[in-house]
Amino acid sequence: MKALEFDNEVTKELRPLKMDKTNFSTSVSDLNENLWGAHGQDKVVFQVSTNPGAPKGPLGKIASGGELARFTLALKAVLARGDLIMTLIFDEVDSGVGGAVADAVGERLEKLASNDLGQVLVVTHSPQVAARGTHHWLVSKTNSNTDFGTSVNLLDDEGRKEEIARMLAGAEVTNEARAAADSLLGSTGRD
Repeated sequence: MKALEFDNEVTKELRPLKMDKTNFSTSVSDLNENLWGAHGQDKVVFQVSTNPGAPKGPLGKIASGGELARFTLALKAVLARGDLIMTLIFDEVDSGVGGAVADAVGERLEKLASNDLGQVLVVTHSPQVAARGTHHWLVSKTNSNTDFGTSVNLLDDEGRKEEIARMLAGAEVTNEARAAADSLLGSTGRD
């Protein structure tokens, strides 16, 4: 895929992630021969402007944490199309976002998982994203003076609702949080 085609595809991916005003481009330049190595002979920089009229700059310097998470999702989604990737893993790709943006991220992840590219694994603290998953595992850490470990448990429908309610409410799960979890699961068709 050529850089211009790549830029257009990433831009398309950013629209449903509530970044429709973002200007994205890939800058490719030759490296001096003495800098050639295992990573190639070109310097590739993703240039972005996240606000209309603002100048472009390197992605890592311009994007906020939440924007960077959504760029990661868009980039991985485009790159996965050209590869036989069996598993895509997103670790807190919804970091720094909430509400409608978290829901948009969850919706995009759900669509990505349904495209028969393989499986999509998502580590999230966002109830909007978790509600869109096909399966839900609860990862817990144990930490005592003598025992350290991690457990992973597949949740049934009731356990899933309770975990999403906990994600919404915090330490004390209320009936209101359970109702909100029901609503989230119902709006995604996953109840």
